[in-house]
Amino acid sequence: MDMMDAGFWDERYAGAEQLFSGAPNGVLVTEVTDMTPGRALDVGCGEGGDALWLAEKGWQVTAVDVSQVALDRAAARDVAGRVRWTQADLGTSAASGVFDLVSAQYFPAVRQRDHATIRGLLAAVAPGGILLIVGHDFADLPPREELDFDPDDFYQPAEIADLLGDEWDVEINETRARTAPAPAGTRHVSDTVLRARRAR
Repeated sequence: MDMMDAGFWDERYAGAEQLFSGAPNGVLVTEVTDMTPGRALDVGCGEGGDALWLAEKGWQVTAVDVSQVALDRAAARDVAGRVRWTQADLGTSAASGVFDLVSAQYFPAVRQRDHATIRGLLAAVAPGGILLIVGHDFADLPPREELDFDPDDFYQPAEIADLLGDEWDVEINETRARTAPAPAGTRHVSDTVLRARRAR
């Protein structure tokens, strides 16, 4: 199973009329509501719930996903044409240093020796901008023998915090209770949250 592969995600989205709720993620709403709108990058945007919410709040949004099926579905909801929907290799194709907010909500970032995807996300944040990464707490997962993937193959937000250099100020690095019910068929009751500001 390659969670960075377009074919994997195209097949998964095509297998359901709607894969996710369409609502913005709770941590995004909590952390961004009081921010001054600017330029935002929504990484792994899926069907567009976060991107459309950000646009409604006045953000100029670039929404990136590896799945064209998901992007077409998201764009169909964007009746005002307020979001730039982009099919791309996630995290490695964004312009450097231009986004006031880089948001990756439950983005399955596969661990890499050179951390290229993560470094791409960090580079996209403008000085003074915010990096917001949210994941499922792996402690909520079933026993490993019941899983069809290895959790150790994926970054957790706290690990990404360890990759930040002196130019970053970590504002939040914690595990917290979800604000919405767990997705159907899962045990996810807690989120892991990293919010960091790029000082320069």
